[in-house]
Amino acid sequence: MDPLLLGLIVAIATIVVLFSGVSVAVGLLIVAGGFLIIFDGMRSLELMPEIFFGKLDNFALLSIPMFIIMGASIASTRAGADLYEALERWLTRVPGGLVISNLGACALFSAMSGSSPATCAAIGKMGIPEMRKRGYPDSVAAGSIAAGGTLGILIPPSVTMIVYGIATETSIGRLFLAGVIPGFLLVVLFMAWSLYQTWRSGDVNLLRVTPYTWAQKFEILPRVLPFLAIILGVLYAMYGGIATPSETAAVGALLCLVIAMVIYKLWDPRALWVVLRDSTRESVMILFIIAAAGVFSYMLSSLFITQSIAEWIGTLDVNRWVLMGAINVFLLIAGFFLPPVAVILMAAPILLPIITIAGFDPIWFAVVLTINMEIGLISPPVGLNLYVINGIAPDIKLKTILYGSLPYVGCMILAIILLCLFPGLATWLPNAVMGMG
Repeated sequence: MDPLLLGLIVAIATIVVLFSGVSVAVGLLIVAGGFLIIFDGMRSLELMPEIFFGKLDNFALLSIPMFIIMGASIASTRAGADLYEALERWLTRVPGGLVISNLGACALFSAMSGSSPATCAAIGKMGIPEMRKRGYPDSVAAGSIAAGGTLGILIPPSVTMIVYGIATETSIGRLFLAGVIPGFLLVVLFMAWSLYQTWRSGDVNLLRVTPYTWAQKFEILPRVLPFLAIILGVLYAMYGGIATPSETAAVGALLCLVIAMVIYKLWDPRALWVVLRDSTRESVMILFIIAAAGVFSYMLSSLFITQSIAEWIGTLDVNRWVLMGAINVFLLIAGFFLPPVAVILMAAPILLPIITIAGFDPIWFAVVLTINMEIGLISPPVGLNLYVINGIAPDIKLKTILYGSLPYVGCMILAIILLCLFPGLATWLPNAVMGMG
C-alpha cells in the first residue's frame, strides 16, 4: 500500500480512537499495535514492550516529575495570592494597575509552577473577585486570567518544552531560553489589550490609584522573594553550567517543598501527601503518553509513513511560508481537541523532518508550536483554562469567559506573526547565552 494513503488511514483511525473516549496514551497504543500487527505480523508485539520502556530510559525525563512537584508545592500554598497582592501593592500607581498586577502575577506564577490550570486557579481566586468588586467588566476579569494562565507552558521552566526537547532530541536549556522573550512579548501584548479594553469601557474609576504605604509594600515581600530566588537559582544553575536540567529540577523541587513548609506552615502530612500524590498522578500520565508516543512513532517510521510524508512535502513547489501556515492551522485545530503534550508527541516525529527540509529552526518552531498550544487552552471545545475559570467564578457564564478570552487569541496570533517576521525573538537569547547551535 502507498505509504501516503496508509498515513491518511492511520490519521483517520487515530482520530476515531481518540474521540471514542479512551485516554490518549491507550489510544496511541491501540492504533500503533493494530497497524504493526496488520503489516508486520504478531512478531511486532515482541518489540512493543522494548520500545515502550526504552522510550522512558532517559535521564532527562527525571526533570518532568521534579518540575511538577516544584509547581505543586507552590500551588498548594498561598504563594499565588501573596504574589498577586505584592504586585498589586507595588504597581498601584500604574494606570490600570490591578489588571496589570493580575497578568504580571500570572507570568511569575507560571514561571514558578509551569502549569496553566494551576496558574488560573491560584491567581484567579484572588484576582477575579477583586477586579469585579472594583467594577472591571466580567469579560476583562475572566478573560485576562484565562489567557495569562496559558503562559505556564511557554515561560521557563516549562514541562511542554521539556517534552518537545525529549521528543525531538533538542537541547532543553536552549528551549527554555527560547521561550523567555516570546513569553514577555505575550505578557506585554496581553497587558496592552487589557488596558485598552478597560479604557474603552469608559469607567475612569477603573484606572484610579489605590494608595499603599511603604510598610504595606515591604511586609509581603518575605513571603514571595524566596520562591522567585529559587526560580532565578534554577535558571542560573542550568545556564551557568553548574548542573543539568534534571539536577536543577530536583534541587528546585526540594527547596520549594522546604519553603512551603517553613513559610506557609505546610507541616500536615496529609497536605504533603496530597502534593506528592497529585504530582505522581500527573507525572505518570505524561510519562505514559511519552512511552506510548514512542511506540506510535516507531509504527509510523516502520511503515515508512514519516519518511514518505517528508519526501512528499519536499517535492511540493510551494513557498515555505505557505507550508508553515498550513502547519500552524493543523496545530491550531489539533490543540482545540488534545492536550499540548499529546499534540507534541504525536506531531513532532512527522513535523520535525518537514520543517528541517523547509529550512526552519527547530528551536524557533518549538516556540511557535507552544503558542499554538496556548491558543487551544482558551478555545473550545476543550479549552481547559475556560473551565477552570468557570469553576472559580461559576456565576460568570462560559460564553462571557470565552468572549473575554478571544481578543487574547488575537494577541497570540499576532505574536506568531511577529516571530515569523523576526525569528530572532526566539533564537537570539539561546545563541547569546549558549553559543550558536
